Amino acid sequence: MTAGRSMQAGTTGAGEPQAPGNPQAPDNSQAPGNPDEPVALVVDAEGLVCPWPVLKARKALNTLAAGAVIEVIATDPASYIDIPAFCDTGGHVLLDQRRDGPRFVYRVRKGAGD
Repeated sequence: MTAGRSMQAGTTGAGEPQAPGNPQAPDNSQAPGNPDEPVALVVDAEGLVCPWPVLKARKALNTLAAGAVIEVIATDPASYIDIPAFCDTGGHVLLDQRRDGPRFVYRVRKGAGD
C-alpha cells in the first residue's frame, strides 16, 4: 500500500471524484481515529460495482471484534459515497479515504453495534 492524501468528498463536472487537495472540497483532515492503526483484514473489491464493495466490507466486519480495522480497496467511483454512508448507518468509523491511482482505499474501524 502506498501513502497518499485523503480523498475529499465531491465530484467534478464529469461525475468523477475530485482530486485530493481540491480547494472546493471540505477539509476532513480531522477524521476520527488514527489512520495508521493496524489493519486486521484487507477487502479486495477491485472490479466490483455497487453494492458489492459495501457487502464485502460488511461481511469482513462481521468476522471481527469491535474496534478492529479493515482496509477496503475498490475501483467503483460510487464507493466514495457508498462506503462512508455504510459507516454512518452501520455505526462504524471511517478512518481514512483516499484515491491511489484507479483505486479507492478506505480504512474502517468496526463499531460496537455489530
